[in-house]
Amino acid sequence: MKPLFTGLTDPGLLRSVNQDDYYLDPQGRFFIVADGMGGHAGGQEASHIATESIQAYLNEYWDSDDSSPALLEQAFLQANRAILQDQVKHPERADMGTTVVVVLFRDQESWCAHIGDSRLYRLRGAKLHQITEDHTWVARATKLGDLTPDQARLHPWRHILSRCLGREDVGQIDVQSFELQSNDRLLLCSDGLTEELPDHLIAFHLKTIRACDRAAATLVSAAKERGGRDNITVVIVAFEEIPAPDEVHPTGGH
Repeated sequence: MKPLFTGLTDPGLLRSVNQDDYYLDPQGRFFIVADGMGGHAGGQEASHIATESIQAYLNEYWDSDDSSPALLEQAFLQANRAILQDQVKHPERADMGTTVVVVLFRDQESWCAHIGDSRLYRLRGAKLHQITEDHTWVARATKLGDLTPDQARLHPWRHILSRCLGREDVGQIDVQSFELQSNDRLLLCSDGLTEELPDHLIAFHLKTIRACDRAAATLVSAAKERGGRDNITVVIVAFEEIPAPDEVHPTGGH
């Protein structure tokens, strides 16, 4: 299955600087979304460094003998080193960090790696499934049963990350494989989208608007209509079923 894909980022309605970044591999092999933090210049730089470093590493070692999980983990660790090096050169950015989510298609398998609260979703039919698990205090509290999902959405600590790039103790990079079928759609996004839109509205727009670029624009617009308090980034990857030649019907009169 060859993917169709698009990406879109927007500063939102309240932020003067966009600290999000994304990358679409022209060959459709991998996709990246990063959401920076640490002051205007710091957050913007951290997400950019991460995106550039990860895509450069994946391109360089794509044909290596490394497994896909090892390739993704090393790409993240290389990005973390690059951010730490920049912090040393620019002490004013010492607090910068970034979340990252990456999807990779290699050797007929689908993989995801992430750190922080940028997410990967899969839409299959009308059902939206969150593949990643947020690295936040509220996500852990919800998993332990200390908070309900509704409480977590409004909790004042919902933005506190337990892991991100840009730290000496970066911790574990979560890497997992996932299944794909014809007509599945993937959504990579920063929390500027999920902070404003609940999952059922994300699913509605993804399933009702088939053109990837229009779906991305609609999701961003919907998030802005509901507040747009943060930068908003979406990447949509669609695996449309292509009809066989004898199933293609000519257009025209009846």
